[in-house]
Amino acid sequence: MQFSSIGLNVSDILAAFGRKPQYIIGLDSATAVFQGLGNYLKGKDFPAKGISPSAKALVGEAISHLSPQAVATASTWSGWFNASSPEIVDDVRVETMVRWVLSQYPRRPYSGAILGSTNGAAVHLGAALEIPWLPQTLLVCLRHFQDPDDPKQVLEWAKGPVKRLLANNPDVSVYQMHDPNQDRVKVPRVAYFRLKQTRLSDRYKQFLVENLSPGATLFLLECQYSWLSTRVSDRHYFQFGSAGMLTPEDYFDHSEQVAEFLKQHGSSHQYWEPPAPDGSFPESEWGFDPALREDVEAFAREHGYRVRRIVFEAPQDLSPLVADLHRLWYTEAGLPTNRLLVESFAYLQPWWTRHLGLVPYWTVFNDQRSANELDRYLDSTEPYDEIYMNLFSNGIRGLGQAPIERWRSILDRAKQQGQFVGVDEDTYPADLASFPRHYTELKKLNGNYAIPKPLTLEQLDRFLAQAGDRYAVNWIEATSSQSYQLQVR
Repeated sequence: MQFSSIGLNVSDILAAFGRKPQYIIGLDSATAVFQGLGNYLKGKDFPAKGISPSAKALVGEAISHLSPQAVATASTWSGWFNASSPEIVDDVRVETMVRWVLSQYPRRPYSGAILGSTNGAAVHLGAALEIPWLPQTLLVCLRHFQDPDDPKQVLEWAKGPVKRLLANNPDVSVYQMHDPNQDRVKVPRVAYFRLKQTRLSDRYKQFLVENLSPGATLFLLECQYSWLSTRVSDRHYFQFGSAGMLTPEDYFDHSEQVAEFLKQHGSSHQYWEPPAPDGSFPESEWGFDPALREDVEAFAREHGYRVRRIVFEAPQDLSPLVADLHRLWYTEAGLPTNRLLVESFAYLQPWWTRHLGLVPYWTVFNDQRSANELDRYLDSTEPYDEIYMNLFSNGIRGLGQAPIERWRSILDRAKQQGQFVGVDEDTYPADLASFPRHYTELKKLNGNYAIPKPLTLEQLDRFLAQAGDRYAVNWIEATSSQSYQLQVR
């Protein structure tokens, strides 16, 4: 709703007071990162929102023990309830969303800031350095009633709303994602639109100028992860499928595994027929749109900031670096380095991680690829005595999902103790109480440590120098200051 005579937007006013605009989804990968980090910088934890976490867990427990069809139906309609009416697109303004992002952070001097790709490991890097993370990508979900296995129909429906989104937001590209596999319980009633900023928001610039110390460092997080997608218009991309064990090509193949999956779920289709892709573009949720880089670098030159580009191929590639960095930081701060917390998707707790003396390792999702990469990390680092793990439950046994036994095998790698946190092994992945429960059970773990002083840039540089070939650092000259590009292998 607009007050056109004075140029005010109701959502903009609410965002200025820290109220979430109604078209922002609460439990999203990006919102979980900046809310968790914002609370950490305020010296607080990040509980489940709304009713108390224990009450939410009780409701989720009751639903999770119903039939699989009842659980899926409950999850579908909860997604519809949390999404917005398509008519809301005329109110959506990225600058309003940015205002709410910034309301999560305390105003005070910072030695730097992280900008760019959404990434769970980034919340822990920001917490260690005690600096904010400003996302490039923000999510808007709209209600619809479409056949999840007819992506051409879904795209045709979306063209109108996206055209209106783009008209009101000239400095974004819209990456529409439709995944009838991992998001199957949501997409029959919810359409996902991720808005990637192609220039640095004016409000981001104002926040940085007002809060960064002279000569501060801007960490530009650039995940190179891409996906076979369809360019619908100049700034509208349609992505079929999403990050997981399945490759982009798997979603386009008329394979037996897809046919069997659709049969099991009572679909009228034998395979998927998405719009023909015409190239690989930044993955909607995790990928970095490079159009933002030039604006960030120009802003940094203007204000005398350094830019450090952190470039990596896949979203979980940053997790080993951040985990090993914490082991160095904890060693120098006198905290234990033998306790690992494996976090899943949006289940992030930066304050409790440090208060309990846990080394954080973030996994993208509950799929086999995420599990395999975690195993590779454990192969390459000093063994942990204790491993704790939460697991995101998406309500469906999708293709490429890692079963509970696979995750249990990773916990068994702990020398002394491996334990799920907030996971009901009998109902996973239909464990709808897992989000509030991961918080309430995490607080019960042993450990009570003073949160160490912030990691310094000198400590970060020393860690990278000691890391050798694992993390390749290439120095590049910038116009007004020295920058580096860190390539994570």
